[in-house]
Amino acid sequence: MIIGTGIDMIEVERVAALVTRDTGFREMVFSIREIEYCESKADPFQHYSARFAAKEAFLKAIGSGWDSGLTLNEIEIVNEKNGRPLVRISGNTEIILAPLKIRAVHVSLSHLKSYASAVVILES
Repeated sequence: MIIGTGIDMIEVERVAALVTRDTGFREMVFSIREIEYCESKADPFQHYSARFAAKEAFLKAIGSGWDSGLTLNEIEIVNEKNGRPLVRISGNTEIILAPLKIRAVHVSLSHLKSYASAVVILES
């Protein structure tokens, strides 16, 4: 059964500005694994942006916002060996979301030079 769906689109330039500031935004939003992945790419900001959009889409799918007590770097977007993106939930965020009984998370990422987007579908 579908629990929720979410979609988000963001400007790559906006995420680049946030990531490059020395405010801790990057570490607050992205896991170490996500940072390593994005930084290994020719244009890391497109990849940061797609992951940021996926996190926003995930929050929309669960019907929540940033102020819900969830930790964004515990909502991790990783890739299978074939490149397929996956969402992994960990830490306190996993505990908070346990009552939703999420069985599967489907995520699709897309990015261009200036924009990134993501769609998330949650199943119970």
